[in-house]
Amino acid sequence: MTRPLLITDCDEVLLHMVAHFRDWLAEAHGIDFAVEHENWGDALVRKETGEKVAMEEVWPFVDGFFDTEMERQTPVKGVIEALDRITAHADIVVLTNLPDHRRQPRIDQLARHGIGHEVYTNQGGKGDALNAILEAHRPPVALFVDDLSYQHHSVAKAAPQVWRLHMVAEPLVAQHRPKAADAHARIDDWAEAADWILARFAEGAPAPLTEAVNEA
Repeated sequence: MTRPLLITDCDEVLLHMVAHFRDWLAEAHGIDFAVEHENWGDALVRKETGEKVAMEEVWPFVDGFFDTEMERQTPVKGVIEALDRITAHADIVVLTNLPDHRRQPRIDQLARHGIGHEVYTNQGGKGDALNAILEAHRPPVALFVDDLSYQHHSVAKAAPQVWRLHMVAEPLVAQHRPKAADAHARIDDWAEAADWILARFAEGAPAPLTEAVNEA
């Protein structure tokens, strides 16, 4: 018999990224990163000139961080204990938006922190990738965790039966992000989140449509 399935994002859910990216930009490139900006085209400013970093220059910096700085990333408070609790009742996979060639580095990175679950890479909206995971695992009930509102919309449209938990585990960012309209709940603490996840799995029922999805 298959078990329930947790499908979780990585950055700002399992591991901190933004704060470490901000520190590296300042140290290595003389760039201030205002993490409260959701649009990173408005967030990066060169210290010497006060000029914004153009959006086409932002992504090379992100690539550079993942090329050389993944060891900076640290686990979110309580995540190891929460995943251990959940693993006793469900399977867990990580669905991370990284290029496919970064899958093994992500697996190795998570393993160094004691997180040894299956990893899937993806680019863009996660709805189609999540459906492929569901097809492979065929769980009786599934739950998705991500920090980005547009990913909850993607999953809500592609797989509305999947429970959706909005989590922004980086406090520097969480205070500036409202609950995703297409998420069933917003919880930024892993101890509380584990209780909510396990309760959904214990119920064993598919998720109801959210109002936002019904209207879309």
